[in-house]
Amino acid sequence: MSQGDEARERLASLSKSLLALHKTLLESERVGYEESFGKIATPAAFFQLVTGDPWFAWLRQLSAFIVAVDERLAEKNHPVTKPETDEFVAQARALLTPEQTGLGFGFHYHNAMQRDPDVILAHASMMKFLTGLQIP
Repeated sequence: MSQGDEARERLASLSKSLLALHKTLLESERVGYEESFGKIATPAAFFQLVTGDPWFAWLRQLSAFIVAVDERLAEKNHPVTKPETDEFVAQARALLTPEQTGLGFGFHYHNAMQRDPDVILAHASMMKFLTGLQIP
């Protein structure tokens, strides 16, 4: 396997792992939203909430990062390089750092981890995965 193929495979694996974490976070937030406001009627209504309601706004930073990874993977005319993949891994590590204070993603991520054991498990899995992809 060429270095470019290996880098692309690492980046695709990163995308897949980020999507799994994102799904867990969405489900956790959906449960909290429904506890506060009642059942979400349809998948389309949930999509509208995720894309437009302030309750879910903090997740949009992770969504945008996943889109950036996937857009890079979609560039067929430009091979993915190891330095690019390493940079995406470093960015993922920085983004997925829980913070006890503030108002950004890290703070909301920390709070999600405090209230939902599934988020803790997904975070642990993601950190284990990122450690495996870490720059040597």
